Amino acid sequence: MTTPNPLAGTGPRLSSSHGEGDAWWLFRGDGERREVPFPAAPPWRRFDRTETATGDGAPFPRPYLIGPDEVQVVNAALHLRRPLLVTGQPGTGKSSLAHAIAHEMTLDRVLHWPVNSRSTLQDALYHYDAVGRLREASLRRDVDGHDVDSTEPDIGQYIRLGPLGNALVPRERPRVLLIDELDKGDVDLPNDLLTVFEEGEFTIPELARLPASRAPVHVRTDDLDETAPLTRGRVRCAEFPVVVITSNGEREFPPAFLRRCVRLDLPEPDERRLRDIVAAHLGPDALEDVDDLLQEFLARRAEGELATDQLLNAVFLRKGGVNLDAISLLQGVLHRLGGGM
Repeated sequence: MTTPNPLAGTGPRLSSSHGEGDAWWLFRGDGERREVPFPAAPPWRRFDRTETATGDGAPFPRPYLIGPDEVQVVNAALHLRRPLLVTGQPGTGKSSLAHAIAHEMTLDRVLHWPVNSRSTLQDALYHYDAVGRLREASLRRDVDGHDVDSTEPDIGQYIRLGPLGNALVPRERPRVLLIDELDKGDVDLPNDLLTVFEEGEFTIPELARLPASRAPVHVRTDDLDETAPLTRGRVRCAEFPVVVITSNGEREFPPAFLRRCVRLDLPEPDERRLRDIVAAHLGPDALEDVDDLLQEFLARRAEGELATDQLLNAVFLRKGGVNLDAISLLQGVLHRLGGGM
């Protein structure tokens, strides 16, 4: 099926050195105010998708291409109930793999934990808003300190499970958890995860201290408007979640952590796989007259780091009638990720 490109202009073309049509010139840099219609975004940059039963957040299957050897490794992690540690260069589809698994296995929405240098294990497990609960309690007293409302604020309203905590809530079918770029976190974070991964449970101390008569407590989850009942603050999974951990290889992980993971290294796609990716995202017709872009992309990738979605960007513009011969435009789209041009 042909995918029309909204950048293709049908009106009079501007007289310029680039030769693009009027639809290209959203911004002209001439200081004049004009109301221009925005073209449709590329398929991978659309954010108006509605949640579906497939859990991937898209109204149609997202194209994801993976080799048979890599599929074998994914299945090994699923059968062993072990985290899948996915490594590879940027743009090789590490994060998208979690969504592909959720889609094909008809699992719920992917739970996402993007890791940075300040991330801690508790961030992923739960958050307790003690200040908010204290403020609510103070509002129930008048200026003389007497109780206006004798009921105690429900502590469950002030606890929200994080993505990992939500993934461990017992369910009939497991959730998919994407732990993105774990190598950007603190050096001790992988070891902190080991106990949770091995035991499949954790305890919220603020709830464990409550008397037994207060059980269960309904806490908020990482899912919108959903709660989970917890007894004495204990969260223990019935089925270990499908955990996909991505890493750009910025540093090595401890052996104890690696031993508990199934490792998948996604190779950079070759020319044939790149053509398949372009066709999957933009339609088979997108492969016409893009041989020079493919060769330019491969040559630049051999000299420095490039991501596959940069090629998709270039092809999308080319199919919209944009002349990419201008050096500045081509370098802006196919720039090396290491910072050099």
